[in-house]
Amino acid sequence: MKKMKFGLSALGVAVGFAVSGLAVNVSAAEPTLSEADFEIAKTIYFQRCAGCHGTLRKGATGKNLEPKNTQKLGQERLEKIITYGTEGGMNNFDDILSKDEIRLMASYIQLEPPVPPEMSLALMKERHKVFVEPKDYPSKPVHGRNWENFFLVIERDVGKIAIVDGDTKEIVAHIPTGYAVHVLKAVEHHEGMHVDNPGRFWYVMGRDGMMTKVDLWQSPDKMKVAQVQVAYDARDVAVSGDGKYVIGGGYWPPHFVIADALTMEPLKVVSARGVNVDGDYVGESRVAAVYDTPMAPTWLVSMKELGQMWQVDYSDLDNLQVTEINSAKFLHDGFFDPTGRYFQIAANASNKMVVIDSKERKLEAMIDVDKLPHPGPGANWMDAKCGPVGGTTHLGVGKVTVWGNDPAGHPEQAWKICYEVETDGPGVFIRTHPNSDYVWADQTKHPEPEVQQSIQVIDKKTHEIVKTIRLTDKKGYAAVHIEFNNDGSEVWTSVWNRKDSKEPNGEIIIFDAKTLEEKARVKGLYAPTGKFNVHNRVNHVT
Repeated sequence: MKKMKFGLSALGVAVGFAVSGLAVNVSAAEPTLSEADFEIAKTIYFQRCAGCHGTLRKGATGKNLEPKNTQKLGQERLEKIITYGTEGGMNNFDDILSKDEIRLMASYIQLEPPVPPEMSLALMKERHKVFVEPKDYPSKPVHGRNWENFFLVIERDVGKIAIVDGDTKEIVAHIPTGYAVHVLKAVEHHEGMHVDNPGRFWYVMGRDGMMTKVDLWQSPDKMKVAQVQVAYDARDVAVSGDGKYVIGGGYWPPHFVIADALTMEPLKVVSARGVNVDGDYVGESRVAAVYDTPMAPTWLVSMKELGQMWQVDYSDLDNLQVTEINSAKFLHDGFFDPTGRYFQIAANASNKMVVIDSKERKLEAMIDVDKLPHPGPGANWMDAKCGPVGGTTHLGVGKVTVWGNDPAGHPEQAWKICYEVETDGPGVFIRTHPNSDYVWADQTKHPEPEVQQSIQVIDKKTHEIVKTIRLTDKKGYAAVHIEFNNDGSEVWTSVWNRKDSKEPNGEIIIFDAKTLEEKARVKGLYAPTGKFNVHNRVNHVT
């Protein structure tokens, strides 16, 4: 079989084709695929599988899928796993991929993975575009809307974000960005630093490494002001507290890139490859979470496969200072405690929550939790017994785990599990608001539709589930992600069609945060997933 190079043109193409020319020799130790089918499978793997299993298939949150392991399972068993998912957190794909596509993928992962190319700073500069010159930025909002209560909504399938007015529930704009946007960030309030109008500019990271700058003061047709591609596969982005720099983390190539936040011109590339906490060299050390630290001129950059947090000081780019903080693998996503000092991040496959003291630039604690913690943007709230607490859902089990996170005021409870809540299924996101009596958790990772399509509401005082809300019963749809509006009076949830579509195929359902009753819907969206409220994100409201 001729193994094709990692085609750049395929990375942003949605899967919407029939599989043809399938040439699988299921009786052989190694199946064979035609060149065309190999390219199709490579694109599907990038879009659907690489995030958990790695570009080189060495595993992280998901299992190692190198041929030495997959060939032992064989074609039939692999097809069943892909079709029905597993209780350990892998989704079913029977409502996303056709039977032929599933058969194709089972064959593809038994073959040696192709190694993608690197990306140079020179190539990034070639892919840098400015659509609105900074000198032409307006001095005040031109649309007269309450932009501080805007929601920026990921429209996964079409490579866009939607801007939704949180007051009127109107869609203000659909903005083309990178493929399958993963995260959006803005300048946040930072100790000792002042930035005019924090939350005006947002930086968007697509799965294809396209980093886009959005100006919420512009008219809808001019909100996209600049972009640059910094990787072929990426997840996160952050802005420096002084608003001067933006950093993008790459899954492939394994590096992070620092760019000028005003123009998006790429300035510096730093490799993430290195020796992990076990003493082994890692060539695919992916950069997952990237966060600005409120108490220092630094970013926290998670080295997923290394099991390290790198605290990167951006005060002098020419003499970059990086503090390597050892913890556990595989560091994925996290959130700060209410003080902004301690960063709480999930080490998925190690079943731990890692706590970093960003002020002292060292490891504070590691909390043993259940299988595959995944807090998403996280949640902090007050508990009668433990005081300030943080919480996470889990990809591998139906559970919300809650721990104390106030070492100054509640040292006996700090970094210890306060309580756990059994939920109906594993989930991806947990969210609350200081003005709310409840914590909301999705169950997107459960293979059964009635659970996957439901969100559970937990009472902060009783620790009990007070309501299970099924958002939809449509085949192939899931309930995912929760976000409150600026004052905490509303809860915004997404109904997401898991199968790619070029037509509007999802909606946001809005609930009253006190009565838990539905109050509005926002339709006309394309696979809406994450939603980011300007006020809450800029002010660290979790």
